[in-house]
Amino acid sequence: MKAMRKLLGLLLLSGGLYALPAHAEGYKPVDIKPLDPAFFVPKRHDGRTYMITGGARGIGGATAVRLAREGANVVIFDVLAKDAAETVAQIRQEGGKAEFVQGDVRKNADVQKAVDHAVATYGQLNGALNAAGVMAAISPDAVFDYQKQKSLLPTPIADAGDEYFDTVMDINATGVFKSMRAQLKPMLKQGKGGVIINICSIAGLTGLAGNPAYVASKHACNGLTRNGAIDYAPYGIRVNSVNMAATETAMTDMAMKFVMAASKENAQSTVPNMGRTKTLSLLAYADSNKRQATVWEQAAVICFLLSDEASNLTGGLYATDGGWTAY
Repeated sequence: MKAMRKLLGLLLLSGGLYALPAHAEGYKPVDIKPLDPAFFVPKRHDGRTYMITGGARGIGGATAVRLAREGANVVIFDVLAKDAAETVAQIRQEGGKAEFVQGDVRKNADVQKAVDHAVATYGQLNGALNAAGVMAAISPDAVFDYQKQKSLLPTPIADAGDEYFDTVMDINATGVFKSMRAQLKPMLKQGKGGVIINICSIAGLTGLAGNPAYVASKHACNGLTRNGAIDYAPYGIRVNSVNMAATETAMTDMAMKFVMAASKENAQSTVPNMGRTKTLSLLAYADSNKRQATVWEQAAVICFLLSDEASNLTGGLYATDGGWTAY
């Protein structure tokens, strides 16, 4: 029995009961080439107007650029004026149409201002991407300082403070609710249907060690997605979410710095670090450089879900996670 248990343990550690590396049979590993940032589908979103919260940079910014290339009018809503100005400038230089409204998704007046601006400028609102989100209670453009910001960063429930939890919930959950509420009203009034995509996360599909507020808020984001899909299907409005694992963004960069700082501080701990039980998606693990997803890979799925090609898709929580939730 002991020998059997030992063999089972070795098999599990080596990757599974039946798994053998493919190259052992003469096949060579192949990296998947990331999508070309310049790729787009011409005229797919011609004449449509989309509001993008958190559209200044990252996944929201890449989606704004691609939607404009595909013919859409884009209204970026974000707290980051400098980054938003750069994204709007890029879109206009490429011949696209874009506007920027500065504001905070936690403030009803700000959200309504962006919706009103979209309708006043372009005559209608056909869809929205809700990409604004945070992992910690610090400003998106703050300089990382672990010791000074420690109480505002992700931490297990027993040690988590109110400011950390409340801020993340207010932006990621309540902010999505307030955004959807404002975005739905003109779509209903127009009577032409519409589409909303919410950026949630693998943290909205599974647990994620040491991130209680992020996990709770992203589960709420997915809950809002499903309820929106149910309530507004009769009006021709589709609602879906995308749920990514590590993607090359400023938020991921901050998370990496936080993990490294926390690991260094707790280096002498004898308690197992549950965050290390799974650190990579399937595709990242298989890649020779362990690369993260790119913002353009995420934007590709979002632009598809916003388009008529996804006419039969609503209420879906799409795992754009490189296989993270597959195992």
